[in-house]
Amino acid sequence: MPLRHRVLAFAVGLATAVTAVVATAPAAATAPTAATYTAYVMGYFTESPSGRGSDYGLHLAVSPDGLNWTPLNQNNPVVTPTAGTQGLRDPHILRKQDGTFVVLATDLKGTDFTQPNQYIHAWDSVDLTSFTNYRRLKLHSMNTHTWAPEAFYDAARGQYGIVYSANNGTRDVFMVNYTTDFVTVFDPGFNVLDATVLVDGSTNYLYYKNLADGNLYGARSSTLDPRSFTTYTSGLRQGSGIEAPIVVRANTGGAHYLWGDSYSPVNGEFYAWSSTNIGGDSWSPLNQRAYTQPLNSKHATIAPITAAEQDRLLSRWGAPRWNRLKSYNYPDRYVRHQNYVGRIDAYPFDPYSDQQWVVVPGLADAAGVSFRSLTDPTRYLRHYDYALRLDANDGSATFAADATFYRTAGLADSGWASFRSYNFPDRYLRHADFVLRIDPVSAGSSSADKQDATFRVGS
Repeated sequence: MPLRHRVLAFAVGLATAVTAVVATAPAAATAPTAATYTAYVMGYFTESPSGRGSDYGLHLAVSPDGLNWTPLNQNNPVVTPTAGTQGLRDPHILRKQDGTFVVLATDLKGTDFTQPNQYIHAWDSVDLTSFTNYRRLKLHSMNTHTWAPEAFYDAARGQYGIVYSANNGTRDVFMVNYTTDFVTVFDPGFNVLDATVLVDGSTNYLYYKNLADGNLYGARSSTLDPRSFTTYTSGLRQGSGIEAPIVVRANTGGAHYLWGDSYSPVNGEFYAWSSTNIGGDSWSPLNQRAYTQPLNSKHATIAPITAAEQDRLLSRWGAPRWNRLKSYNYPDRYVRHQNYVGRIDAYPFDPYSDQQWVVVPGLADAAGVSFRSLTDPTRYLRHYDYALRLDANDGSATFAADATFYRTAGLADSGWASFRSYNFPDRYLRHADFVLRIDPVSAGSSSADKQDATFRVGS
């Protein structure tokens, strides 16, 4: 069968799948209007520094503000591929015109990027609480990869486009498959990677990575036609290596957020920008204090959802039973134990589970809290000679008192949290030279001391 017929056959299959979902989906699955979106869902895969926490399945997280995320299903995958490499990277979630979802992903498990693969993974889902009609889609027959697929709806064509990264034999390009058309190329004349498309009124935005200088850029077009996009932003980068841009329209307020996935100097750290004018070159970097990504998350996708959809996702998959504590004044650092010493360190680090805490009622007073290690449930964070360490609970009243803290409004920011010692009530949990201890902190203390004693509790 000629290549053109293969692509057309895929197009018919996609149209059939959409029809089948419409026929079986409940009436409530009709597409919500933008005004009803009050939350967000993120899809991602996980990859830890050592690889032990890597899981090349589809993970989900939810957020009410699009910045601070709650991973679902204990940060375990909600679905994994059963064909091809049996692993995925770079997932993308698209709400279709009928209100249901399609999930696309790169067919690749691990980090061997040398093998060509013409396929991507795909699932259908009514509301992301279950996934059906798993298949692999062949997008071309070239001796190249098919990476980072994303999809958009082109109202002028009445078709869905799947845009992905490939190599045309000369350079890395973006290619697009329409449901009834052949492969076409957006080619700015230099190597590119990781396209994301946002349709915003009469303007269509395409953000991408330029492999020549390593920056993220935005391009725009009024038509969505191939080669009709013109780059209009200056280069954007935080860190020394960044890729996988995501552009998200805020549900309220008119702002947009741009996310990028770092791979250098550390792997698996998201950076973000905000703008109140996406049509201008006016992206402002966000302080990491403003957002918290899911643990070990890589190359994400973000879609707006309704409050009811968020509730169903939390009910179906559950919120984590553990928490992480982020430092207020060093927001890339998290409370962890290392060699049984309490400290704050910049993530990623291994074992990554050193930062996961089960927050339980206080051992000395249930009105307070105690921090139990997720991986060693006999050990708690406690102070000894005012220094914090991870010790096994000996059952004594002294241990219980040392391991109990009262959560208060954050001393540096009331939207965050501070923790006052149970048995030394003038002292608060804080870091000094990145090591945890309890010290006196009061309203008259310095701003630096208050910031050292302020943390964000989340997952």
